[in-house]
Amino acid sequence: MRKLRPWPVLVLALVLLAGCRSGEPPEPRATSAPPDLASRVVRLQEAPREQAWDGVVEAVNQATVSAQTAGRVVELPYDVNDTVPEGAVIVRFTDVEQRSARNRAQAQIAAAQAAYDEAEASYRRVAAIAERGLVARQQLDQERARRDAARAALQAAQAQMREVGQQLDYTVVRAPYAGIVTRRFVQVGESVQPGQPLMAGVSLKDLRVTVQVPQSAVDAIRRFNHAEVLLANGARRVVATKVTVFPYADPDTHTFSVRLELPGDDTGLYPGMTAKVAFAVGRERRLLVPASALVQRGELQGVYVVGQGAPQLRQVRTGARYGDAVEVLAGLDDGERIALDPAATARWIGAHRGEAAP
Repeated sequence: MRKLRPWPVLVLALVLLAGCRSGEPPEPRATSAPPDLASRVVRLQEAPREQAWDGVVEAVNQATVSAQTAGRVVELPYDVNDTVPEGAVIVRFTDVEQRSARNRAQAQIAAAQAAYDEAEASYRRVAAIAERGLVARQQLDQERARRDAARAALQAAQAQMREVGQQLDYTVVRAPYAGIVTRRFVQVGESVQPGQPLMAGVSLKDLRVTVQVPQSAVDAIRRFNHAEVLLANGARRVVATKVTVFPYADPDTHTFSVRLELPGDDTGLYPGMTAKVAFAVGRERRLLVPASALVQRGELQGVYVVGQGAPQLRQVRTGARYGDAVEVLAGLDDGERIALDPAATARWIGAHRGEAAP
């Protein structure tokens, strides 16, 4: 029997193997990383460790304006919720009595001025004669005393005039600062007395936040002296310009009051609102990614991870937001590269796989 050569057997085996694999789908071809997509390597970053509590927004300038003279209300240009510019007239009283008192004071000044001028002239004449020794020393002293008394009467009349003028100014009440009228206590035609409340208002320009914090966190808050007000669920932060920790605790709640001064720009906060405040209480390393790099799929979030092959959408668990960055708690490791433009990445994947973008 003739022996088969080895190579025909090998060829036959290869043909049979190829026939067996012809029904299987072909292996996917590796796709290289897209060079034209913007990406970034994420790294752990040193950042403050924070604790947050709710606080109440307050107006730094808030006051109740009271009457400083008696009178009847004749004008109320502004009502509750009206915006009042600084120096605007908010209440006007009748001023008949005050004007009459000013006229009397002016007359008293004129009389006192005439008396003083006459006494001064008489004193100078007697003093000139006394220099030649023609009058007694006693008469010169009398003229000097009469002149001094006339000067004192003139000064008293001038002081009375200033007081009366101030009372006349009190008949027109002006806003001490720009703000909003929150309450009105009087009506047009009502008679008021000194000390009676007229209007209450607050200024929206300068705001502060008061927070009650537990005593266990006070030492760390004093040490780091940094706090931020969280707005829009943490998407926006307002850094406090000053952090003041009160030096005593509430004996009932054992909490400390912390007051935060806010910048004067438009923060979107108003007096009476509640606001969440994050205090720096330590340091820690966080994995932060740009908020624009996140992909939202219902309640799930993810990022496109860029590696050797095509970008892969990976689910992540996020934490707090810090301005334009979001903390990643799970799903991503330090040193991995992510795509910065999810929409462009999805289009690239769809174009290279020949299917709709995920």
